[in-house]
Order: sequence, then structure tokens, then C-alpha cells
Amino acid sequence: MSLVVAFQGIQGANSEIAIRQHFGGPVDVYPCHDLNELFHALQTNKVSNALLPVENALAGSVNGAYELLMDYDFVVQAEEILHVHHALVALPGTVLADIQFVRSHPQALAQCDRFLKRHSMTPVPWHDTAGASYDLSQDHAPNSGALSSTLAAQMYGLEVLATEVEDVAFNYTRFFLLGHEAVERAERNKTSIVFATRNRPSALYECLGEFATRGINLTKIESRPRRNRPWEPVFFLDFEGHWQDEPCKEALIRLVQKASFVKMLGSYPAAKTDSVGI
Repeated sequence: MSLVVAFQGIQGANSEIAIRQHFGGPVDVYPCHDLNELFHALQTNKVSNALLPVENALAGSVNGAYELLMDYDFVVQAEEILHVHHALVALPGTVLADIQFVRSHPQALAQCDRFLKRHSMTPVPWHDTAGASYDLSQDHAPNSGALSSTLAAQMYGLEVLATEVEDVAFNYTRFFLLGHEAVERAERNKTSIVFATRNRPSALYECLGEFATRGINLTKIESRPRRNRPWEPVFFLDFEGHWQDEPCKEALIRLVQKASFVKMLGSYPAAKTDSVGI
């Protein structure tokens, strides 16, 4: 099927910006109300791919994303890292001094707290950033603005009053591009897996040691509760390299022997972090 990418949110959301960044321009997109709908769209072949936010540099992991990766057998085909910026947008003809109320997602409001206080603006929590812009364009609330992307402002006929109003510059979100088939090995690769250890002393130490003894760099490890098995966590692990690289292959074979459960999420091209200033 032709390239159609599902994302969570409405058009103008940061996920759509990440899609454009990854593919180098606009592509056909399929907005989804939530992550469950996103996974269902890919499962039923309504789309060819889905872009899943998995973690934010400030807020941490995205709730529900990793659990859904456990439930479905999709392949991580790429990662994308987006430098998230917030703009203050408003109805045409509005000036900065007019704004008394600013609506947006609670995380966006928190990330722009100093800016809002400096201008004596009252934050108004909203379901998401692009949705705040769209709703403002429809309800024409007086003395109100929204924190969203400049893309959302453009799409919904709003004016940009200020850009990059976030308090902390280091605001990056990492995404996985999901699909049905594995991708070819690139020059620089990462591999993502999930595993569970046996219930005995040093089990996690021994599992991780298989990577350490082979000089494989781990870029992420996070434990999360294992549903239906209280107090038996699973570990999500990212490491540098492709599973077909000999050291990685050896480590994974040994991990399968030592762990109680291992699932490969994918080997994929690593994001070009130098292009986003990391």
C-alpha cells in the first residue's frame, strides 16, 4: 500500500511535525484519537506505518506506549527525535497585551510557566496542543491564546504572537516509526528489545553482563510492571548496533538462555542526533 502514517492527535500536532521531519516533507497522515486507535489502524492496514511517541527528555516515558508495544507484533523501523517548540498563537488581530488566558496541554503549560507568569497570563488546561489551537479557531474565546506549534497556527488560521516560549530549551521527544516488515541495516543502528529475568539473585546483572562483556553500549533501560504478574517487571532495553552484528547476535543468544522472556522490537537506523543539536 502507499505511504500513509498514523499519529496520535489532530493535524498540526508535534507528531505530524515529526513525520514531516522524518520523511523530508508532507506525507499522507491518519490522525488518531488515542494510541489504541493508532495501533488498531496499523493492525487493520488502514495505514502503512504509525509514528509512536515513546519518551520525552523532560517528562519521561509516554504512558501506554511500551505496553502497546508488548501487545502487538509490529517492527520498529526507525527512530525520530523532534526538538519541540511552543508558540503563543491567537485569533487574527489579537496583540500580546490582549491575552489573559492561554489554553494548552498541561505539559506544555508547565514547560512555558515562566513566560506565562511574566505576562500575567492564566493557564487553562486543554486536551492537547493542536486541539487548543483548533478549538480557539472555532469558539473565538475573548482574550485567549493557545500554546501550540506554528504548523497548527497555520492550519487553523491563527496568528503567531511569540515563538519558542518554552522555559527549558532541552525539550526533545523521541518517536518510533512502526511497520510490519524489518528494514535494511544502516550505517549506524540501534536495537530495541524487551525481556524479563528469572526470579533469582543476580539475574538482571547476568543478563546485562552479556552486553558489557562484548562492549555493547546500552542507550536506555527501563523497568515497567508486567501485567497479570505482580512484582515481576519487564525491562525495555535499547543498545547500539544491529542484531545481525556478531557481538549483538552473541549477546542476544546468551540473553535468551538466561532470561525468562525476550521479545525483539526491532533493529533500525539510529536518529541523526547531531542534526537536532544533541
